[in-house]
Amino acid sequence: MDLSFITNYFVPVVMAGCLATGYVVKKWIKDVDNKYIPTIVFIEGAILNCIVMNNVTVESIVGGAICGLASTGLHQAFTRLIENKEN
Repeated sequence: MDLSFITNYFVPVVMAGCLATGYVVKKWIKDVDNKYIPTIVFIEGAILNCIVMNNVTVESIVGGAICGLASTGLHQAFTRLIENKEN
């Protein structure tokens, strides 16, 4: 299965914004449960991508949502990498 079409929807600025928001919510807002962070960055990614692309289409919404969820995975990868170096 070829998933190279996903790179057409990848917007690094949206992913970085979602990564920063997810980090801030996790570290500084103690009342938010961790299970809500992917939903928050999912919605933020969809909105940011529509703003960056200057249009609201299903493709821009889904692409932004994917970038938001990818930021969650990126955060987890960095966390695991850092924890393994310390142990």
